[in-house]
Amino acid sequence: MSVPITLSDVSHRYGGATGTLALDGCSLTVRPGEFAAVVGPSGCGKSTLMKLATGLQFPFKGTVTVAGERVTKPVTMAGMAFQNPTMLPWRTTLRNVLLPLEIVRPHRQRFRADRAIFEAKAEDLLSVVGLEGFGQKFPWQLSGGMQQRASLCRALIHEPELLMLDEPFGALDAFTREELWCVIRDLQEARKFTVVLVTHDLREAVFLADRIFVMSGRPGRIIAERTVSFPRPRDLSVTYTPEFMAVVQELRAHISEARAAA
Repeated sequence: MSVPITLSDVSHRYGGATGTLALDGCSLTVRPGEFAAVVGPSGCGKSTLMKLATGLQFPFKGTVTVAGERVTKPVTMAGMAFQNPTMLPWRTTLRNVLLPLEIVRPHRQRFRADRAIFEAKAEDLLSVVGLEGFGQKFPWQLSGGMQQRASLCRALIHEPELLMLDEPFGALDAFTREELWCVIRDLQEARKFTVVLVTHDLREAVFLADRIFVMSGRPGRIIAERTVSFPRPRDLSVTYTPEFMAVVQELRAHISEARAAA
């Protein structure tokens, strides 16, 4: 299953009525099963948009809806992965992956009774992302790329209808980053969940996304929208074509204009 997301004329401020205006009149719609990316200058409110879409914060103006319902509390149907994998060092990789099932309703009510089933499911996910046999390792025994793979498994273990990715590959080397692009490409193709990716990497956005939203400088709003028409599934070789680089340069021009206007 997958869900739509809509932000309608959303504004958000940090620090009260006279604080920093992070978003101002921001509107966008992500369709069910779509892979959307959000790009823009540093500090433009990309991460704030993610927090509003998942109910971690609430706008002071406008509405946010997920699956047709206004967001008034944390969105439990969402899985989230961030630039820092934030693995708990005292838990094994397997137990880190299982963590959402222990705390997210309705899974936590079933966790003890069905633990063996959930553990098998977690091991299957680890195998899919290339971590077969690493379930009993601790985070300090894994490379950064391996930890990020485990973080993706943790975000997906409760079979979310929506996956929110906030710069999940930004701290990785180029080769590991591209490997994980292919992992998330294949997972989304197989499971058809809705994805929203926040990234500074324009190649990443163009390779992964169906549509890309470009934000202005702070206070953030959507200033451009670009559909990516390259056929799926995309091979990394497409990133070296003139057509691909033309889209990257088009997005770069929008962001340069946004930075100049800020």
